[in-house]
Order: sequence, then structure tokens, then C-alpha cells
Amino acid sequence: MRSKLFVPASRPELFDKAELSEADAISYDLEDAVDEALKDEARALLSNHLSKPQTHGKLVIVRVNGVQTPHFEADIAAVARDGLDLVNLPKIEDPSQIHAAVSCIETHEAANGKATPLGILVNIESATGLQNAAAIAQAHPRIMGMQIGFGDLFAPLGIAQTNTFAIAQVRWCVRMAAAQAGIDAYDGAFISIDSPDAFVENARAARDMGFAGKSCIHPSQIALANEVFQVDPKELAYALKVVRAADDAKDRAVGAFVVDGRLVDGPFISRARRIVSQARKLSTQA
Repeated sequence: MRSKLFVPASRPELFDKAELSEADAISYDLEDAVDEALKDEARALLSNHLSKPQTHGKLVIVRVNGVQTPHFEADIAAVARDGLDLVNLPKIEDPSQIHAAVSCIETHEAANGKATPLGILVNIESATGLQNAAAIAQAHPRIMGMQIGFGDLFAPLGIAQTNTFAIAQVRWCVRMAAAQAGIDAYDGAFISIDSPDAFVENARAARDMGFAGKSCIHPSQIALANEVFQVDPKELAYALKVVRAADDAKDRAVGAFVVDGRLVDGPFISRARRIVSQARKLSTQA
């Protein structure tokens, strides 16, 4: 999931446009993008949309309102149906919130006759959530990824969203937490829509820290994210060589070997397999 496009659930005129975009995933938003007075209407609009056959082939995500809010269960009841792949849980601070969310999800999956279990994308958006990120990431097998919410995290603390030191520290913590759980980490949104060069620089910094993709708040950011998080052809070619050599070495009970003049052992083999796996996933999505 290189790119994830946010779409306000209160604006159905944007649904078809999002599905025709080049984004790997669509994230319908019932939380921050929807005014309190429009929550019920947006929920009904989105529920109706998800009830229709989804033929675009994109990953479908819904960011619901927080587990602690009065909107959460109504959101889940409306969207836990076959048209949805992942629930994005905002402002998670403790593993107990994951367990409460899963219990609610299970109830409404059964009630709606959903055939496949929903995955969970967790947002880290507070100092407490960041502190507990590793425990949160490992809280339940449904969790497939962890995402940063820079705005909610930084604004209350008076940290500028342009503070590269703070951004790097948060990315490092979330990336390590995701790694402990064996899941992907996804970078947060970049709010300056009219600064494509800055977006690319920001996204590359996330990619270089091992992030798998980035949120997009405007269609103009999709192609930029896709390009940054695409698997590099040279890197893929080398990874394929490593995987083939690793399979051969395993048959010969060899733990370390050389590929193109570079020593390769366990960690490098694991990385090569991840690169090949990512490339195959992206090829399937194309």
C-alpha cells in the first residue's frame, strides 16, 4: 500500500473519483473530515456505498471515530460488511482499546454476514500511544499495520510539523514497534498540498526508514507517493538473486554466501524476501 487517499465519507460525489484514481487504497473518513452534525448522514452514505459490489480492485479502508467516542459502535455496525477490507482505528493509546474494538467488530461482522474478517490499521497519535506503540502493535492478530498521525500528536505539544528531528524520532519508534509485531508501518499525511517537492522529500525520508507507504490528502500526491514507495528495479533484481542464492544455500546447509561481491546472511536474506514479496503485491494491484 504505497498510497492511501483520504476521502470524506460525507462527500459521495468524490467516491467514484477516488476509485478511478491511481491510489493503492481508498480511506473513507468518518472521523476528522466529517462535521459532528453530519456523522449520521455520512455513516449512512458510506454504508450504502460499501453495500454495492466493489469492482475497482483497491484496498478499502474506513477511518472510524475513536473507540472511546459515542460514534464508534454505530460506525462499525454501518461499515463491517463485505465491501470493506480494513478498519482504521484512530487515537489508540492502550492494547485494551484494541480488544474492545475487536469485540465490537466481531459482533457486527456476524450481524452483517461479513464473509472475511476485517483487518485493523492502528493510528499512533498521542504521547501515550507512542509510548505504548510496541504493546499496541502486538495486541491482536487482526492488526496489519501501524500509522502515524502527526497532526494530533504534535499540535497539542506545540511541536511544529516541519520539525525534522521530532518527525524522525516518531518514525523510528513506530517503525520499531511495527517491526516487533511483524507488520508494516505507514507514514502520516503531508499537509502542504502545493509543495510537491517537499512532499517527495518527506516521503523519501519515511521510505528510507523502512515505511511501506504514505497517506495522501489530495489526488495530486498519489503519483508522488507511488513513485517514492515503488520497488526500485535494481534493488528488486538484486533481491531476486539473493533469494535464489539463499534457496540454493539452504539446500547445501550454507548459512552465509556472496552475491555480487557482497556478503549475505540471515538479515539480508529476510530483507530480500520482503522486497520480492512487496514487488509481487504491487504487481497484483497494478
